[in-house]
Amino acid sequence: MIVGCVPEHDGQILLCKRAIEPRSGYWTVPAGFMELGETVADAARRETREEACADVELGSLLAVVNIVRAGQVHIFYRARLPELKFASGSESLDVRLFPIDELPWDDMAFPSIVIALRQYLEQRAAGLEHVHEETLR
Repeated sequence: MIVGCVPEHDGQILLCKRAIEPRSGYWTVPAGFMELGETVADAARRETREEACADVELGSLLAVVNIVRAGQVHIFYRARLPELKFASGSESLDVRLFPIDELPWDDMAFPSIVIALRQYLEQRAAGLEHVHEETLR
């Protein structure tokens, strides 16, 4: 499972330019493989810290994308970037906030990122609020 989030700050989306293959040099939301012992939400927060050196407040589940040919499931959350603290992690060449109308659609790393971003924008336009997830252990 690949887990990530769509971090927003004041109407702008935080994206990372990949420094690793596949698709090095292309933009993505912070996301990566889950590790053993993590919840899905924990993995999304960890990947954001690793790739964007940022802490986010996760909202509700945004999208689940089945990538059958790769044997993967990509899961994305809504997120809020509460502070303007971010930087390139070891797997990122650049990390940047993009206004909604300037998202680099033609330079997105993966189709699942485009699906998650489009879903986010559709739900945002519909006025969907951030809803925090509960975890039962």
